[in-house]
Amino acid sequence: MLTWLFRQHGRLCATRPWEVMLGTMLLTTISISAKNGSGHIGVLCGWSGGDYGKDSAVDVLILTVIRCVAILYMYVQLRKLRHIQSNYILAFVGMFTAFSSILFTGVIIQLFGKQMKTFLDALPFFLLLLDLSKASILGKFALSASNQEEINDKISEGIGLMGPTTSLDTLVETLVIAIGSFSGVRRLEQVCCLACLAIIVNYIVFMTVFPACLSLILQILQDNASGSPAWPWSEFAQSVLEEEECQEKTNPVIQQVKLVMAFGLMLVHASSRLLASPEQQTRRLNDDPIFNMINSKVTENDITIGGVTLTLEQLITAVLATTLTVKFIFFDEYDYIAMDSYSNTTSTNTVTNKISKSSQTDKSDDRDTISIRAPMFEIGSRSTSRNNSCCPSDQEDEGPPTIDIAKIKYPIPRTLEACRDILNSPVGPSVLTDDEVLMLVEARIIPAYKLETMLANPERGVRIRRKLFSSKVQNPSSMHSVPFENFDYTLVNGTCCENVIGYVPVPIGMAGPLLLDGRQYLVPMATTEGTLVASTNRGCRALTLCGGVTSSLFGDGMTRGPVVRLPNARTACCVKQWLSNPENFENVKTHFDETSRFAQLQNIKCGVAGPYLFIRFQATTGDAMGMNMISKATEKGLQLIREAYPEMEILSLSGNYCTDKKPSAINWIEGRGKSVVCEAIISAKVVTEVLKTTSSALVELNISKNLIGSSLAGCIGGSNAHAANIVTAVFLATGQDPAQNVESSNCITLMERHGENGEDLYISCTMPSIEVGTVGGGTLLPAQKSNLEMLGLHGSCPSDPGSNAIRLASVVCATVVAGELSLMSALAAGHLVRSHLKHNRSRALLGHHP
Repeated sequence: MLTWLFRQHGRLCATRPWEVMLGTMLLTTISISAKNGSGHIGVLCGWSGGDYGKDSAVDVLILTVIRCVAILYMYVQLRKLRHIQSNYILAFVGMFTAFSSILFTGVIIQLFGKQMKTFLDALPFFLLLLDLSKASILGKFALSASNQEEINDKISEGIGLMGPTTSLDTLVETLVIAIGSFSGVRRLEQVCCLACLAIIVNYIVFMTVFPACLSLILQILQDNASGSPAWPWSEFAQSVLEEEECQEKTNPVIQQVKLVMAFGLMLVHASSRLLASPEQQTRRLNDDPIFNMINSKVTENDITIGGVTLTLEQLITAVLATTLTVKFIFFDEYDYIAMDSYSNTTSTNTVTNKISKSSQTDKSDDRDTISIRAPMFEIGSRSTSRNNSCCPSDQEDEGPPTIDIAKIKYPIPRTLEACRDILNSPVGPSVLTDDEVLMLVEARIIPAYKLETMLANPERGVRIRRKLFSSKVQNPSSMHSVPFENFDYTLVNGTCCENVIGYVPVPIGMAGPLLLDGRQYLVPMATTEGTLVASTNRGCRALTLCGGVTSSLFGDGMTRGPVVRLPNARTACCVKQWLSNPENFENVKTHFDETSRFAQLQNIKCGVAGPYLFIRFQATTGDAMGMNMISKATEKGLQLIREAYPEMEILSLSGNYCTDKKPSAINWIEGRGKSVVCEAIISAKVVTEVLKTTSSALVELNISKNLIGSSLAGCIGGSNAHAANIVTAVFLATGQDPAQNVESSNCITLMERHGENGEDLYISCTMPSIEVGTVGGGTLLPAQKSNLEMLGLHGSCPSDPGSNAIRLASVVCATVVAGELSLMSALAAGHLVRSHLKHNRSRALLGHHP
């Protein structure tokens, strides 16, 4: 419940930054402007806010120690932040410190009578209690987002994660420190009151102003042109969130102890305030003899340097602050982590291999060099030893002597040789910037096609490749319109595409419902042709109104047709006869089927051309389209044939006798893939009212266009209106190979008058070579996988392997029937030109304004 409340609070701060900041400032101004008087504070804390005279030796000692500790503490915190080497994190932390300081200053000056001495005394306590790590963590949450909506979500998530523990810690710290406010020691009471104010102000700013400013600044940094964030290292920030979340998820037992402590401290405060007398509350331990003796021995410790008078504690503080500042700026070495190009890779803090001697002996000036070592946030190496636990293991594996990569120094900017050394070191390219990786690619040290693999970050590899190609295309700015982010390239590499620079979004429309074999389908179609989905949808409606479509499978077998050469034509004919022998065929089939539990050889067809023999293997391939599967099996079958005819020379695994991705009569006659026929009867009423034509007009048009016209043109498998339109759209949407639409679109559309009066319409589409699959290839991509899942056909059917692919082929064929029916009706009624002029012409290009 508390987490949800803090998440809602964080979302409010992120989505309403101006309102939150102005509201917080307004309430603060009103509260500190109220005429509350310092006397109330004095009574509450047991000391007066007015002029409190000269400090005692004990007071001076306490304040000097606190100032020194505060300066050291800030130095340590800033040094830790500098390890991250991110201007964004440093800017956010600086902004948080500035807001807190301004707010705290206003409170102090107002409450204690606008005395600058009071503020100077209070500032060290504020710095001592300021926790910059929480601001840094929240900044990492925000920077792990890739757009403004995600920024709001991440800030909300961060506040929800840290809010409850931060609130409880603030309460406990305030109650513990406030015990000193009624100790009776004047300076101790002051210190405790100032510390409590610092804690409260820090909490208020962290929970209100800081997340609002964070959201506002990142919104300003958002690149409006491309919609991508201006900060480039969200991958690194995202990679460390798991560790940060684990650190914030405290033990519930500890939280319970804190609650009990808070309750007990409240009782102590209540009893101390209610039961103690006013004399006891205002008692001063400074009146004790011991304190009087110490104060009597206090002497003037003022020191004059160049006409400027300083007290001893001021001199000590100034020397310490100056020394640490100079050390921080000029002398501190820090880990260089290239945040602007950091990849989410497995990293280690040590190197187990020896580095080249030239790299180790580079003695360039420290001011011109930087230390290189693995990222300070371990990801891969620690996660592997956690055993699925959030927290790292307490045990560390012992290994060989290690060499810290931080000992290797390289000039800024780094040279090609230095970048090559880093690339070949165990830390790898994770600490190289994008420009440095690009330099290695241009020098052919990193192959451009291996960027995703070598960087172990596919999206970063694509981003660098885009930089490489953008300077070589005709219009470099055109690359910005090709999206590449937020895509899982691990499913693409080695499977779907190479030299990837992004992806092309294609609109997907839905046609249907289509009633096929008693089951309704909504068919996804990816296309850029206007009216195609609308026309197909009308055909689906007409078919569904008349009882739907019936499908039948009359062939199933993917083919591969290698070409081999024999010494002469006679030997080629002998091999053909040898394969026609049933016993030899069974031996080949046995070897063929051993390669896969889904590949089942059905028949072998041979063609002879002189000494060349073309062998067409045809086999079922389960739910896969099957080209790779059958290619592997074909090699195994050829090995057995070669054992019988050693003189046989295998010229090519594919001899265009398959035939793949080319128009061919053999596919039209023999079939390839799934051979499906779909048929339906359309009532005269639907033909008239939905299709706006008649059965006789459709039959006559089909004969003249699809049969006579296609024959006159010499079409092979082209006796249809536009089967390729439907096949390609469904193929793109479901992850099939678009090039195989060449043979998959083989179709003959037949129409006949039907019924007693001949007013009904019978339509059928016969497609002998539909090549589809529901596993492998493009079906693994997220969008294509989702479209198959909408059809209920993704993956392999465990109970009946191959049935999903057959059903998908039937859906394709039935959708072709719907498309043929609608287009032919539009042609018969004369609607085609009008519909395309209305829907398929670009209004943007024509300058049309409704």
